[in-house]
Amino acid sequence: MYKYVIFDLDGTLLDTLEDLASAGNYALSTAGYPTYDIERYKYFVGNGIPVLIKRLCPKNIGEQEENRVHSLFSDYYGAHCLDNTKPYDGILEMLSELKKNGIKTGVVSNKDHSYSVKLVKDFFGDNIGIVRGREDGFPKKPDPYSVNYVIERFKADKKDILYVGDSNVDMETAINAGVDSCGVLWGFRTKKELSDSGALYIADSPKELLDIILKNKKDAL
Repeated sequence: MYKYVIFDLDGTLLDTLEDLASAGNYALSTAGYPTYDIERYKYFVGNGIPVLIKRLCPKNIGEQEENRVHSLFSDYYGAHCLDNTKPYDGILEMLSELKKNGIKTGVVSNKDHSYSVKLVKDFFGDNIGIVRGREDGFPKKPDPYSVNYVIERFKADKKDILYVGDSNVDMETAINAGVDSCGVLWGFRTKKELSDSGALYIADSPKELLDIILKNKKDAL
């Protein structure tokens, strides 16, 4: 049984896609640029908001204009990040079971730290112990810095850690940190992406993920 689980946030614990897409399209339309279908955002997100803005903006518009779009996005998302965001079905029950079994949990996200803390607090309360989001001046995933930070806070042995996420960025982060990984299929990316990027396990549901954590099933993938 794993003693500690570190989760990605967007696409893993929370379905944030609609609110991210709404903020992105608001910023683009306000700035006079074309908008995108919500499904496209599954591949725009995952590397933090500054990278999301670069992916959304037309090429070669310049840093000043990108900064304007970023500001429009941040103002809108800050006011509307809870409009449609919700935990995936079964997540709250899974976290409750982990807590009952004495398993400590944390979140490492490329979402800005302030948003990460707010969303985790609002939806999960004390069911999540440590939250580490993206902050200027610190490397983001797939760099292992933030995962290692959480592990140090836990005073944990890496063999007791499982890192859980929904994208290639997450699987690469786990590999770079030297911990086991589990990809989840209810998020933003595909089983092939997770498998190709080195997932040790792949879970179809929070219930299956719970079984992997509690039973340490080596045949899950």
